[in-house]
Amino acid sequence: MIPVEPLSVERLTAPPEGCGPIVSPRETAPVPLRQQVFECVRSQGQISRIDVAKRLNVSPASVSTLVADLLGGGLLKEVEAPRDPGSRGRPPVALRVRAEAGYVAGIKLGDMIHTGIIMDFAGSPVAEASLSRTSVRTDLDLLVEEAGALLSQLLRKAGMERNELSAVGVGMPGMVDTRRGVALWSPIIRGNDLPVAELMSERMGLPVVADNDANLVTLAELWFGAGRALSDFVVITLEYGVGMGLVMDHRVYRGAHSVGMEIGHTKVQPDGALCRCGQRGCLEAYVSDYALVREASIALDMHRSASGSAQVILESLFDQAKAGNEAARTIFRRAGRFLAAGISNVINLFDPSLVILSGARMKYDYLYAEDVLREVHTMTLNRSRTLPRIEINAWGDLVWARGAATLALAAQTEQRCGAEAGG
Repeated sequence: MIPVEPLSVERLTAPPEGCGPIVSPRETAPVPLRQQVFECVRSQGQISRIDVAKRLNVSPASVSTLVADLLGGGLLKEVEAPRDPGSRGRPPVALRVRAEAGYVAGIKLGDMIHTGIIMDFAGSPVAEASLSRTSVRTDLDLLVEEAGALLSQLLRKAGMERNELSAVGVGMPGMVDTRRGVALWSPIIRGNDLPVAELMSERMGLPVVADNDANLVTLAELWFGAGRALSDFVVITLEYGVGMGLVMDHRVYRGAHSVGMEIGHTKVQPDGALCRCGQRGCLEAYVSDYALVREASIALDMHRSASGSAQVILESLFDQAKAGNEAARTIFRRAGRFLAAGISNVINLFDPSLVILSGARMKYDYLYAEDVLREVHTMTLNRSRTLPRIEINAWGDLVWARGAATLALAAQTEQRCGAEAGG
């Protein structure tokens, strides 16, 4: 029998220069060549015309024609490339994205706090902001106003006018039909089938695209993180809820109705604990913030009214586990076992090359301790196979907003670069 490679956990390192998926010629998506040229330049940060032609496996003449069009449209610019010491003649010329060609904003709507970011057309951050919430669940009209207030705060920080933005990306927990911009259900909004993108577009006076927040973290990993050069990987997010994003062929997969990958609501215990979705036995009901707080209130008599916010209770629970409190350790071990079951199911279903665990809860290392990894290994069908790496996302809360901005940037890229030269 071939030895089985054990699962390993690593923390993500800083991404390379440039942004966007790094795609080989054989894997190039069926998009216009003009867009492929632009995205190749953006993914490399800086690259010569001849190297673009080599990476895309097309003729230098075709690349030159399209580059001239992109230069004329103000989307690319020429820069002096590094030259070999002692070389003579004209300095080599490289291409870069013209960062000021456009700006987009990204807003992550959360249970306790909203975060936002403005990015330029090269994917670099321009301004960041956050807005604390007064309630966990609210009406859509108030949520729209909060998002509008956060956008105004971002613009003030950036010293920009609203008309300098091209689009806004918005992310939220729950089931979001990205194509229609409709929140079918979200734990932070009252009601169902809500036209989130339409109402926010009216409030902001800008095009708005919306998506599930776990998809946006996945998009951020695809454009800026460990998934840039991978054709397939999975992101599992652990925050107030549990989410998942899946990349297949360098693209985020959302399902036939744009609402797939709801790992938090897969069932791990029939007739088990009540989930905030209204059903019982969901993975989220055993692993998320509110699940840990519920267990702490029962086992350790740590109630929110007496102990403070859920965050305070979580911090206290973790501190007690670190100090040796067996009840606290048992709570984390139980959550870790359920998380291991979820991860192993994902591996068995999709066979990804990488699993990324992301979110604020990843600072609670009991959730990915060695015994949790052993559980993953045990529950995964691992005969004669290489199991994927598991990595920990060490970014911050703004990774969600950055993914939302990336959603808007991707839409603007397709709109502005998708037409062929002269089209």
